[in-house]
Amino acid sequence: MTTAYDVPAGQLVEALTRKLKEADSVKATDWTEFAKTGRHREKAPTEAEWWHRRVASVLRKVYIMGPVGTSRLAAEFGGAADRGSKPNKAVKGSGSATRMALQQLEKAGLVQQLKSRGRVISGKGRSFVDDAAHEVFQSVVKTEPGLEKYGTTDKSEKK
Repeated sequence: MTTAYDVPAGQLVEALTRKLKEADSVKATDWTEFAKTGRHREKAPTEAEWWHRRVASVLRKVYIMGPVGTSRLAAEFGGAADRGSKPNKAVKGSGSATRMALQQLEKAGLVQQLKSRGRVISGKGRSFVDDAAHEVFQSVVKTEPGLEKYGTTDKSEKK
């Protein structure tokens, strides 16, 4: 079975974004059109579906890094803050956006919370991500047939 480790991250996040939008389990809140994604950004994102993409990316990171907490995830989405004439400094991304994304994923049943250890991917979430990874792998194999030996194109096959 193809997993999130077997496919390019960018393509997997795009596939997860599409699947989350279709499932209607994730909704952008009213503040998302005004909010910055962290202290290191000057303006809010201009993309219409940035919230779904962020939630998909959080889901992938929980899959890869779990158990993981909100602070560590916020640090993953951080960057370098411009401090004027002083050297740039690494800062965390928006904790509120990360927390809200995790809460929506929990409500959808894709992520579950471990007591005092952070959040991990649930069985339903693992299946959701693996299905998206399989779709991505099939599209990658169509463009690069030599990669077929690194995974299975038939979903029923087990390694």
